Amino acid sequence: MSIEPGQINPALPNPAAMEFLLTRRSRPAKTLTLPVPDRDQLSPILQAAARTPDHGKLEPWRFIVLSRPALERLAAQATAGAEAAGLAPDLVTKAGLQFSDSHLCVAVVSVPRSTEKVPEIEQTLSVGAVCLSLLNAALASGWGANWLSGWAAHDAGFGREALGLRPGEWVAGFVHIGTEGIAPPERPRPDLDAITDWVDA
Repeated sequence: MSIEPGQINPALPNPAAMEFLLTRRSRPAKTLTLPVPDRDQLSPILQAAARTPDHGKLEPWRFIVLSRPALERLAAQATAGAEAAGLAPDLVTKAGLQFSDSHLCVAVVSVPRSTEKVPEIEQTLSVGAVCLSLLNAALASGWGANWLSGWAAHDAGFGREALGLRPGEWVAGFVHIGTEGIAPPERPRPDLDAITDWVDA
């Protein structure tokens, strides 16, 4: 098999990529500061995120890039919306802080496609893969990043009024990106033996 210049042979191991995946660590969103990636720096991160499993090539997702002015607007709308929804005061505060603490955020929006070939659950799984790919691409590019959801992601009224979501669309995650401060300590990881069954016959 011939490999064109610039191509990577998928059959060859990539120890650096494997080391990254084994040591990757999300950064707490509230600790992310300036600077943030500009449009030219963010574009390849988005491109990497879109290079994800997508049965039927439906692209059942899209991105909304939220800069600081938009985040300030969303913070006010989220606070007001959470209050109107009757959330507890701490949850109201949390809903607003997700945006007021952020300097750059990418909303990953689920866009279900009507098709008999690809069940909606498979499209939803593809959207989740996009969120993780976006998170990892940002981390691999040297930025701090975190994937959050919360009330603002799940409230249809907020999505429609604050983000302009169309009928049927919903937010799979808000991926906040910025410069990390002090790296957080390693967190406990799953016990592989407890979650893995080996079936040999």
